[in-house]
Amino acid sequence: MTAPPPGSPPPATPIGSDVERLGFLLFLALVSAALAWIASPFIVPVLWAALAAIMFQPLYRWIHDRNPRSPSSSALAALLIITVVILIPALWIGSIVIRQAARVFVAFRDGDIDVATWFAQVFNALPEGLRNSLRSEGLGDYSLVQARLQELATQSAGLIAQHAVAIGGSALTWFLAFGVGLYVTFFLLRDGRRTGAAIVRALPIERRIADKLATQFLAVVRATVKGSGVVALVQGALGAITFWIVGMPSVALFGVLMGVFSLLPAVGPAIVWAPAAVWLLATGAIWQGVVVIISGVAVIGVADNALRPILVGRDTGIPDWIVLVTTLGGIAVVGLSGIVLGPLIAGLFIAGWSILAEQRAVTPADTPPGDAS
Repeated sequence: MTAPPPGSPPPATPIGSDVERLGFLLFLALVSAALAWIASPFIVPVLWAALAAIMFQPLYRWIHDRNPRSPSSSALAALLIITVVILIPALWIGSIVIRQAARVFVAFRDGDIDVATWFAQVFNALPEGLRNSLRSEGLGDYSLVQARLQELATQSAGLIAQHAVAIGGSALTWFLAFGVGLYVTFFLLRDGRRTGAAIVRALPIERRIADKLATQFLAVVRATVKGSGVVALVQGALGAITFWIVGMPSVALFGVLMGVFSLLPAVGPAIVWAPAAVWLLATGAIWQGVVVIISGVAVIGVADNALRPILVGRDTGIPDWIVLVTTLGGIAVVGLSGIVLGPLIAGLFIAGWSILAEQRAVTPADTPPGDAS
Protein backbone atom coordinates (compact mmCIF):
# COMPACT_ATOMS: atom_id res chain seq x y z
CA MET A 1 0.00 0.00 0.00
CA THR A 2 1.60 3.28 -1.11
CA ALA A 3 1.80 6.21 1.30
CA PRO A 4 0.06 9.45 0.34
CA PRO A 5 2.35 12.14 -1.07
CA PRO A 6 3.76 14.68 1.42
CA GLY A 7 1.48 17.65 2.08
CA SER A 8 -1.70 15.89 0.94
CA PRO A 9 -4.72 15.95 3.29
CA PRO A 10 -5.30 12.81 5.37
CA PRO A 11 -7.83 10.36 3.94
CA ALA A 12 -11.41 10.69 5.15
CA THR A 13 -12.33 8.43 8.04
CA PRO A 14 -15.55 6.56 7.22
CA ILE A 15 -18.20 6.24 9.89
CA GLY A 16 -19.74 2.81 9.88
CA SER A 17 -23.11 1.82 11.28
CA ASP A 18 -25.97 4.05 12.30
CA VAL A 19 -25.07 3.46 15.95
CA GLU A 20 -21.52 4.63 15.34
CA ARG A 21 -22.76 7.67 13.42
CA LEU A 22 -25.19 8.54 16.22
CA GLY A 23 -22.44 8.11 18.80
CA PHE A 24 -20.14 10.40 16.84
CA LEU A 25 -22.85 13.07 16.54
CA LEU A 26 -23.49 12.80 20.27
CA PHE A 27 -19.76 13.25 20.90
CA LEU A 28 -19.74 16.36 18.68
CA ALA A 29 -22.73 17.81 20.53
CA LEU A 30 -21.17 17.19 23.94
CA VAL A 31 -17.75 18.57 23.05
CA SER A 32 -19.33 21.62 21.36
CA ALA A 33 -21.45 22.30 24.46
CA ALA A 34 -18.35 21.90 26.64
CA LEU A 35 -16.41 24.35 24.48
CA ALA A 36 -19.25 26.89 24.68
CA TRP A 37 -19.35 26.47 28.46
CA ILE A 38 -15.60 26.92 28.84
CA ALA A 39 -15.54 29.99 26.54
CA SER A 40 -18.73 31.52 27.97
CA PRO A 41 -16.91 34.18 30.08
CA PHE A 42 -15.49 35.59 26.83
CA ILE A 43 -18.45 35.06 24.49
CA VAL A 44 -19.16 38.79 24.23
CA PRO A 45 -15.60 39.91 23.35
CA VAL A 46 -15.30 37.01 20.88
CA LEU A 47 -18.61 38.00 19.30
CA TRP A 48 -17.52 41.63 18.86
CA ALA A 49 -14.15 40.45 17.58
CA ALA A 50 -15.93 38.40 14.91
CA LEU A 51 -18.10 41.38 13.97
CA ALA A 52 -15.04 43.64 13.77
CA ALA A 53 -13.22 41.11 11.59
CA ILE A 54 -16.19 40.91 9.22
CA MET A 55 -16.60 44.67 9.00
CA PHE A 56 -12.91 45.48 8.59
CA GLN A 57 -11.93 42.58 6.33
CA PRO A 58 -11.82 45.01 3.34
CA LEU A 59 -9.33 47.17 5.26
CA TYR A 60 -7.16 44.13 5.94
CA ARG A 61 -7.36 43.04 2.30
CA TRP A 62 -6.39 46.53 1.15
CA ILE A 63 -3.31 46.51 3.39
CA HIS A 64 -2.48 42.92 2.53
CA ASP A 65 -2.58 43.64 -1.22
CA ARG A 66 0.23 46.14 -0.67
CA ASN A 67 2.18 43.78 1.57
CA PRO A 68 1.28 40.27 0.35
CA ARG A 69 4.30 38.54 1.89
CA SER A 70 3.31 39.21 5.50
CA PRO A 71 -0.34 38.58 6.41
CA SER A 72 0.48 38.90 10.11
CA SER A 73 1.89 42.42 9.75
CA SER A 74 -1.09 43.37 7.58
CA ALA A 75 -3.51 42.16 10.27
CA LEU A 76 -1.50 43.99 12.93
CA ALA A 77 -1.60 47.22 10.93
CA ALA A 78 -5.38 46.89 10.43
CA LEU A 79 -5.85 46.22 14.15
CA LEU A 80 -3.76 49.28 15.01
CA ILE A 81 -5.91 51.46 12.76
CA ILE A 82 -9.10 50.06 14.34
CA THR A 83 -7.74 50.75 17.83
CA VAL A 84 -6.62 54.32 17.14
CA VAL A 85 -9.56 55.42 14.97
CA ILE A 86 -12.46 53.64 16.73
CA LEU A 87 -11.67 52.01 20.07
CA ILE A 88 -9.73 54.80 21.79
CA PRO A 89 -12.26 57.55 20.86
CA ALA A 90 -15.12 55.24 21.93
CA LEU A 91 -13.52 54.61 25.32
CA TRP A 92 -12.88 58.34 25.80
CA ILE A 93 -16.49 59.24 24.96
CA GLY A 94 -17.74 56.42 27.18
CA SER A 95 -15.79 57.74 30.14
CA ILE A 96 -17.28 61.21 29.61
CA VAL A 97 -20.82 59.80 29.41
CA ILE A 98 -20.34 57.78 32.60
CA ARG A 99 -19.07 60.84 34.50
CA GLN A 100 -21.97 62.98 33.28
CA ALA A 101 -24.52 60.27 34.13
CA ALA A 102 -23.05 59.94 37.60
CA ARG A 103 -23.33 63.71 38.12
CA VAL A 104 -26.98 63.67 37.01
CA PHE A 105 -27.67 60.80 39.38
CA VAL A 106 -26.08 62.63 42.31
CA ALA A 107 -27.97 65.84 41.43
CA PHE A 108 -31.33 64.04 41.48
CA ARG A 109 -30.46 62.18 44.65
CA ASP A 110 -29.42 65.35 46.50
CA GLY A 111 -32.37 67.40 45.21
CA ASP A 112 -30.22 69.86 43.25
CA ILE A 113 -32.51 69.34 40.22
CA ASP A 114 -36.04 70.49 41.03
CA VAL A 115 -38.28 68.41 38.80
CA ALA A 116 -41.44 70.00 40.22
CA THR A 117 -40.36 73.48 39.13
CA TRP A 118 -39.53 72.24 35.65
CA PHE A 119 -42.87 70.49 35.40
CA ALA A 120 -44.73 73.58 36.57
CA GLN A 121 -42.99 75.74 33.96
CA VAL A 122 -43.83 73.34 31.14
CA PHE A 123 -47.36 72.64 32.37
CA ASN A 124 -48.26 76.33 32.66
CA ALA A 125 -47.02 76.95 29.11
CA LEU A 126 -49.46 74.41 27.65
CA PRO A 127 -52.85 75.41 26.21
CA GLU A 128 -55.73 75.43 28.69
CA GLY A 129 -57.55 72.55 26.99
CA LEU A 130 -54.50 70.33 27.14
CA ARG A 131 -53.94 71.22 30.79
CA ASN A 132 -57.50 70.26 31.64
CA SER A 133 -57.09 66.97 29.81
CA LEU A 134 -53.89 66.22 31.75
CA ARG A 135 -55.60 67.08 35.03
CA SER A 136 -58.42 64.66 34.22
CA GLU A 137 -55.83 61.92 33.72
CA GLY A 138 -54.24 62.67 37.07
CA LEU A 139 -51.18 64.28 35.48
CA GLY A 140 -51.82 67.73 36.89
CA ASP A 141 -50.59 66.80 40.36
CA TYR A 142 -47.10 68.27 40.56
CA SER A 143 -45.98 66.16 43.49
CA LEU A 144 -47.13 62.90 41.89
CA VAL A 145 -45.52 63.66 38.54
CA GLN A 146 -42.39 64.86 40.32
CA ALA A 147 -42.12 61.58 42.18
CA ARG A 148 -42.59 59.55 39.00
CA LEU A 149 -40.16 61.57 36.91
CA GLN A 150 -37.56 61.75 39.65
CA GLU A 151 -37.78 57.99 40.16
CA LEU A 152 -37.44 57.36 36.42
CA ALA A 153 -34.51 59.77 36.01
CA THR A 154 -32.77 58.47 39.11
CA GLN A 155 -33.10 54.88 37.95
CA SER A 156 -31.90 55.69 34.43
CA ALA A 157 -28.89 57.71 35.55
CA GLY A 158 -28.25 55.34 38.42
CA LEU A 159 -28.10 52.38 36.06
CA ILE A 160 -25.23 53.98 34.15
CA ALA A 161 -23.57 55.00 37.41
CA GLN A 162 -23.83 51.40 38.66
CA HIS A 163 -22.18 50.19 35.45
CA ALA A 164 -19.40 52.70 36.09
CA VAL A 165 -18.90 51.25 39.58
CA ALA A 166 -19.01 47.72 38.18
CA ILE A 167 -16.40 48.57 35.57
CA GLY A 168 -14.20 50.17 38.19
CA GLY A 169 -14.65 47.27 40.59
CA SER A 170 -13.76 44.64 38.00
CA ALA A 171 -11.20 46.55 35.99
CA LEU A 172 -8.94 43.50 35.66
CA THR A 173 -11.76 41.40 34.18
CA TRP A 174 -12.72 44.20 31.81
CA PHE A 175 -9.16 44.70 30.56
CA LEU A 176 -8.74 40.94 30.20
CA ALA A 177 -11.89 40.73 28.06
CA PHE A 178 -10.74 43.74 26.05
CA GLY A 179 -7.35 42.12 25.44
CA VAL A 180 -8.98 38.82 24.42
CA GLY A 181 -11.18 40.71 21.97
CA LEU A 182 -8.18 42.39 20.33
CA TYR A 183 -6.23 39.13 20.25
CA VAL A 184 -9.08 37.22 18.58
CA THR A 185 -9.70 40.10 16.15
CA PHE A 186 -6.09 39.87 14.96
CA PHE A 187 -6.39 36.18 14.06
CA LEU A 188 -9.85 36.55 12.54
CA LEU A 189 -8.64 39.39 10.35
CA ARG A 190 -5.71 37.29 9.15
CA ASP A 191 -7.41 33.89 8.90
CA GLY A 192 -11.10 34.86 8.77
CA ARG A 193 -11.77 33.83 5.18
CA ARG A 194 -10.13 30.45 5.59
CA THR A 195 -11.88 29.86 8.93
CA GLY A 196 -15.28 30.87 7.53
CA ALA A 197 -14.88 28.58 4.52
CA ALA A 198 -13.92 25.67 6.78
CA ILE A 199 -16.99 26.24 8.96
CA VAL A 200 -19.29 26.30 5.92
CA ARG A 201 -17.75 23.07 4.60
CA ALA A 202 -18.17 21.37 7.98
CA LEU A 203 -21.84 22.27 8.42
CA PRO A 204 -24.09 19.18 8.18
CA ILE A 205 -26.17 20.99 5.55
CA GLU A 206 -26.28 20.77 1.78
CA ARG A 207 -23.45 22.92 0.43
CA ARG A 208 -25.73 25.13 -1.67
CA ILE A 209 -27.89 25.90 1.36
CA ALA A 210 -24.85 26.48 3.58
CA ASP A 211 -23.47 28.98 1.06
CA LYS A 212 -26.78 30.87 0.99
CA LEU A 213 -26.94 31.02 4.77
CA ALA A 214 -23.34 32.23 4.95
CA THR A 215 -24.05 34.95 2.38
CA GLN A 216 -27.14 36.05 4.30
CA PHE A 217 -25.16 36.01 7.55
CA LEU A 218 -22.50 38.34 6.18
CA ALA A 219 -25.09 40.63 4.55
CA VAL A 220 -27.09 41.01 7.77
CA VAL A 221 -24.01 41.66 9.90
CA ARG A 222 -22.64 44.30 7.55
CA ALA A 223 -26.00 45.96 6.98
CA THR A 224 -26.88 45.99 10.69
CA VAL A 225 -23.55 47.38 11.83
CA LYS A 226 -23.46 49.96 9.05
CA GLY A 227 -27.12 50.90 9.34
CA SER A 228 -27.50 50.91 13.11
CA GLY A 229 -23.96 51.85 14.11
CA VAL A 230 -23.18 54.62 11.64
CA VAL A 231 -26.64 56.19 11.74
CA ALA A 232 -26.65 56.10 15.56
CA LEU A 233 -23.20 57.67 15.62
CA VAL A 234 -24.18 60.45 13.21
CA GLN A 235 -27.50 61.24 14.87
CA GLY A 236 -25.98 61.16 18.34
CA ALA A 237 -23.17 63.50 17.26
CA LEU A 238 -25.60 65.91 15.59
CA GLY A 239 -27.79 65.89 18.69
CA ALA A 240 -24.84 66.54 20.99
CA ILE A 241 -23.66 69.42 18.79
CA THR A 242 -27.17 70.90 18.78
CA PHE A 243 -27.44 70.73 22.58
CA TRP A 244 -23.96 72.23 22.92
CA ILE A 245 -24.95 75.18 20.68
CA VAL A 246 -28.03 75.99 22.82
CA GLY A 247 -26.13 75.57 26.09
CA MET A 248 -27.72 72.35 27.38
CA PRO A 249 -25.76 70.48 30.09
CA SER A 250 -24.41 66.90 29.77
CA VAL A 251 -24.32 67.02 25.97
CA ALA A 252 -22.34 63.78 25.67
CA LEU A 253 -24.91 61.89 27.74
CA PHE A 254 -27.83 63.26 25.70
CA GLY A 255 -25.95 62.54 22.46
CA VAL A 256 -25.44 58.89 23.44
CA LEU A 257 -29.11 58.61 24.42
CA MET A 258 -30.15 59.96 21.02
CA GLY A 259 -27.84 57.48 19.34
CA VAL A 260 -29.40 54.62 21.30
CA PHE A 261 -32.97 55.75 20.58
CA SER A 262 -32.13 56.07 16.88
CA LEU A 263 -32.63 52.29 16.79
CA LEU A 264 -36.37 52.93 17.15
CA PRO A 265 -37.98 53.74 13.78
CA ALA A 266 -40.35 56.70 13.32
CA VAL A 267 -39.71 58.30 16.73
CA GLY A 268 -36.01 57.68 17.31
CA PRO A 269 -33.94 60.55 18.75
CA ALA A 270 -37.09 62.71 19.05
CA ILE A 271 -37.68 60.94 22.37
CA VAL A 272 -34.77 63.02 23.67
CA TRP A 273 -34.73 66.28 21.70
CA ALA A 274 -38.52 66.91 21.64
CA PRO A 275 -38.95 67.11 25.46
CA ALA A 276 -35.78 69.22 25.63
CA ALA A 277 -37.25 71.65 23.07
CA VAL A 278 -40.54 71.86 25.00
CA TRP A 279 -38.69 72.57 28.22
CA LEU A 280 -36.57 75.29 26.60
CA LEU A 281 -39.63 77.00 25.12
CA ALA A 282 -41.56 76.76 28.40
CA THR A 283 -38.68 78.29 30.38
CA GLY A 284 -38.37 81.28 28.05
CA ALA A 285 -35.35 80.06 26.03
CA ILE A 286 -37.21 80.70 22.77
CA TRP A 287 -34.41 80.75 20.23
CA GLN A 288 -32.74 77.73 21.86
CA GLY A 289 -35.98 75.74 21.66
CA VAL A 290 -36.53 76.75 18.04
CA VAL A 291 -32.97 75.72 17.16
CA VAL A 292 -33.47 72.31 18.77
CA ILE A 293 -36.75 71.77 16.87
CA ILE A 294 -35.26 72.83 13.53
CA SER A 295 -32.18 70.68 14.04
CA GLY A 296 -34.25 67.71 15.23
CA VAL A 297 -36.56 67.80 12.21
CA ALA A 298 -34.32 69.08 9.41
CA VAL A 299 -30.90 67.73 10.44
CA ILE A 300 -31.09 64.84 12.91
CA GLY A 301 -34.24 63.34 11.40
CA VAL A 302 -33.13 63.76 7.80
CA ALA A 303 -29.78 62.09 8.55
CA ASP A 304 -31.53 58.76 9.12
CA ASN A 305 -33.56 58.99 5.90
CA ALA A 306 -30.48 59.97 3.90
CA LEU A 307 -27.89 57.60 5.34
CA ARG A 308 -29.75 54.37 6.04
CA PRO A 309 -30.73 53.60 2.38
CA ILE A 310 -27.15 54.32 1.29
CA LEU A 311 -25.50 52.22 4.00
CA VAL A 312 -27.99 49.37 4.22
CA GLY A 313 -29.91 49.36 0.96
CA ARG A 314 -31.86 46.13 0.75
CA ASP A 315 -29.05 43.86 1.89
CA THR A 316 -30.98 42.23 4.72
CA GLY A 317 -34.44 41.78 3.20
CA ILE A 318 -35.86 42.03 6.74
CA PRO A 319 -39.03 44.11 7.26
CA ASP A 320 -38.57 47.17 9.48
CA TRP A 321 -41.01 45.93 12.13
CA ILE A 322 -39.07 42.67 12.50
CA VAL A 323 -35.83 44.65 12.82
CA LEU A 324 -37.44 46.73 15.59
CA VAL A 325 -38.82 43.76 17.52
CA THR A 326 -35.66 41.65 17.25
CA THR A 327 -33.38 44.57 18.10
CA LEU A 328 -35.31 45.48 21.25
CA GLY A 329 -35.71 41.82 22.15
CA GLY A 330 -32.01 41.19 21.61
CA ILE A 331 -31.05 44.12 23.83
CA ALA A 332 -33.44 42.89 26.54
CA VAL A 333 -32.00 39.36 26.43
CA VAL A 334 -28.25 39.78 25.88
CA GLY A 335 -27.62 43.51 26.29
CA LEU A 336 -25.79 45.67 23.77
CA SER A 337 -24.82 42.68 21.66
CA GLY A 338 -28.51 42.22 20.87
CA ILE A 339 -28.30 45.19 18.50
CA VAL A 340 -26.60 42.83 16.05
CA LEU A 341 -27.69 39.42 17.33
CA GLY A 342 -31.42 40.18 17.12
CA PRO A 343 -31.52 41.17 13.42
CA LEU A 344 -28.95 38.47 12.65
CA ILE A 345 -31.17 35.72 14.02
CA ALA A 346 -34.14 37.25 12.18
CA GLY A 347 -32.15 37.30 8.93
CA LEU A 348 -31.13 33.66 9.27
CA PHE A 349 -34.72 32.74 10.19
CA ILE A 350 -36.08 34.42 7.06
CA ALA A 351 -33.30 32.97 4.90
CA GLY A 352 -33.92 29.44 6.21
CA TRP A 353 -37.65 29.53 5.56
CA SER A 354 -37.11 31.14 2.15
CA ILE A 355 -34.77 28.31 1.15
CA LEU A 356 -37.34 25.76 2.33
CA ALA A 357 -40.03 27.51 0.28
CA GLU A 358 -37.76 27.48 -2.79
CA GLN A 359 -37.08 23.76 -2.39
CA ARG A 360 -40.76 22.96 -2.06
CA ALA A 361 -41.52 25.10 -5.11
CA VAL A 362 -39.14 23.12 -7.32
CA THR A 363 -40.17 19.73 -5.94
CA PRO A 364 -42.46 17.97 -8.46
CA ALA A 365 -46.00 17.67 -7.20
CA ASP A 366 -47.47 14.27 -6.63
CA THR A 367 -49.03 12.86 -9.77
CA PRO A 368 -52.86 13.03 -9.46
CA PRO A 369 -54.71 9.71 -9.61
CA GLY A 370 -55.68 8.69 -13.12
CA ASP A 371 -52.89 10.69 -14.79
CA ALA A 372 -50.37 7.89 -14.71
CA SER A 373 -49.73 6.46 -18.15
